[in-house]
Amino acid sequence: MSQQVLATSAARPGTTEPAPRPRAASVSLDGIGDVVDAGRTSGYSHLAERRLPTVGQLVAAARGAADSLRRPTLWPTRRGHWQPAPRSARRHVGGRFRVTTVALEPNSFVPGPARRPDRSHGMEVLHLVSGRAHLITSGPDGQMRSAAELATGRTRVVGGAGSSSQSHHHLVNTGDEVAVLVRVSV
Repeated sequence: MSQQVLATSAARPGTTEPAPRPRAASVSLDGIGDVVDAGRTSGYSHLAERRLPTVGQLVAAARGAADSLRRPTLWPTRRGHWQPAPRSARRHVGGRFRVTTVALEPNSFVPGPARRPDRSHGMEVLHLVSGRAHLITSGPDGQMRSAAELATGRTRVVGGAGSSSQSHHHLVNTGDEVAVLVRVSV
């Protein structure tokens, strides 16, 4: 019996009116400089926006360029020197990236990406198109710090904004066939 009383005394959702809300005071954004100036350029050069590509964009660009270099007819004919990638490889790269390639004979090496003083925020990635190669890192005294194998089809990030300017890189062909690499840099 008490259940019937509760059921009949419950209010139906459509019949009750919501309580009147107090009106919000209007707020002026004129006194808040950060809100008013949002999206405008600042007069301070150190606060300027820097549109740098992400590592993912560099990796995607390297993969696209490497995919177009799968045919040996597009490989660099001059061995042991970095040179601009063929137009067909650069066509697959969007953005303002520099795409260079190198072909290494067996047991040969080439200096790897070097830190450029004119680019304080330079980033570089390497992608092995074919062959077998190692990336050797050495200190300023010539002492070898590390050796890392570059896997075919994998991209390795070599330089970035926080990379050490004291280390030197060398790419060494450790296989018995020509190694072809793509370097994409900002």
